[in-house]
Amino acid sequence: MSYALLFPGQGSQAVGMLGAHAAPVIDATLREASEVLGWDLAGLVRNGPVEELNRTDRTQPALLAASVALWRLWQSQNLPAPAALAGHSLGEYSALVAAGSLGFSDALRLVELRGQLMQAAVPAGTGGMTAIVGLDDEAVARLCAECPDGVLEPANFNAPGQVVVAGEIGALDWLDANGKASGARMVKRLAMSVPSHCSLMRGAAQMLAAALEKIDIVPPSIRVLHNLDAAPRADAAGIRAALAAQLHQPVRWTQTVQALQATGIARLFECGPGKVLVGLNKRIAEGLTSVALEDPAGLSQAAATLNA
Repeated sequence: MSYALLFPGQGSQAVGMLGAHAAPVIDATLREASEVLGWDLAGLVRNGPVEELNRTDRTQPALLAASVALWRLWQSQNLPAPAALAGHSLGEYSALVAAGSLGFSDALRLVELRGQLMQAAVPAGTGGMTAIVGLDDEAVARLCAECPDGVLEPANFNAPGQVVVAGEIGALDWLDANGKASGARMVKRLAMSVPSHCSLMRGAAQMLAAALEKIDIVPPSIRVLHNLDAAPRADAAGIRAALAAQLHQPVRWTQTVQALQATGIARLFECGPGKVLVGLNKRIAEGLTSVALEDPAGLSQAAATLNA
């Protein structure tokens, strides 16, 4: 019966997200986030505009608030507690809030700052991210190393044969021209102005680390696997270090899902907008039940698997 809740990262946001859930706890959580941040997060989530929602300093707190709102709705169902939690990139903060390690208000302010630091670290139009499909992790790393000029590094090990790389625009242009010649089936530039999870974020990570030192963090009540190495941490210092390092190190999602499965967890529920993680999970491991909670049907389906 053991299961894990997984929290999505940037890219899962959409105007009207979680609108299918007519649940007071979701509206209340979004209003709470608006009050904490001092701007109308609830209105942005419901009504857009999409251009503002997609600004990384808006996206990050909006996604965190939506994911925590869905977590609170899940809690209200009086179901067994999850055996573990994990989050993809930004979703790691949502997981830590759900585990009681990080306060909701503190997390909102942190991820807003995280978005601001990320955008400031690399001027708009000079960095980005590209998805590579059809090459294994080692082949992607070799391809990045072959780039003759500029930063180009693996950023998200999302699933076998699906890796996202980050870097400078010139290096991404080189990848566009040379990726398929190296055996990739697809090389697709993503709509991301920030090259997350690569060495270009090292300065931002240092400033984030300083901010994290001022935040109260307590041991999580539920095991949280971190992006850095798919391992849990029980102490505040370890959690702070993992969150800071995460900003300039790759997200090891494949390893995270495999680690959950290795502990006997066979049910994975995506707690947030969208179904990105459900799709990745199905590519990572066979024998897993993976369900998105973004609408009432998904939530009911997930609950039914626990009550069967």
